[in-house]
Amino acid sequence: MNAPREIAVLIVEDEPITAEAHAEYVRRSDGFAVAGVAHSGAEAITFLNPSPGAAPRSPECPIDLVLLDMNLPDLHGLDVLRRIRGAGVPADVIAITAVRDLAVVRGAMSAGIVQYLIKPFTYSAFSAKLVSYREYHRNLAGQGTSATQSEVDRALAALRPAVPAALPKGLSPDTLNSVSEILKNASDPLSASEVSAALTMSRITVRRYLEHLEAQRAVVRSPRYGSPGRPELEYSWRR
Repeated sequence: MNAPREIAVLIVEDEPITAEAHAEYVRRSDGFAVAGVAHSGAEAITFLNPSPGAAPRSPECPIDLVLLDMNLPDLHGLDVLRRIRGAGVPADVIAITAVRDLAVVRGAMSAGIVQYLIKPFTYSAFSAKLVSYREYHRNLAGQGTSATQSEVDRALAALRPAVPAALPKGLSPDTLNSVSEILKNASDPLSASEVSAALTMSRITVRRYLEHLEAQRAVVRSPRYGSPGRPELEYSWRR
């Protein structure tokens, strides 16, 4: 059985450094490939819907997914979205933007985006959106020309994963993500002191986040022996 084709992604972002960061995030995500980068709305529209006489892209590798910034130098992201929809381009769109205006969010949803990711964000937040989209895409990719109700429900559910429980008072989602990333990338278990040193935060504060992650069964807590006195606790991400 052949492996599924990688999901081809177009990144639409005017800031070159940010565009490259997003491209690197895509490359790190299993099942995705960067097909192109556009730094303006006009570039994105041309890439997705070449004008007559322009060199066509390979039909074997259409764009599956567009990562679209809303703040572009020539066009608003909503205008880009409406134009590519008007041209009949079937690519899915994830909005990646610092825009929090509810009117823009509603407009993007009405125009058919599949996800909305607000800057700034961590790689784990970005990855979670791509994983959800990948499941949605794969659930529908093999269904031929029709789908059953259960297949449609399963695909849509992939885009709307369960909302995590509210954090205890005093805990910040951004800090929780930072602590989580440290543990995910560590080759060995870390103590609260080691995590606090890496994040330049107090050990007591970091300990609260570690205990929360342990209560959520995201990390494994165990005693570290080998030093005088009471054993220090260490934490490792649950693989």
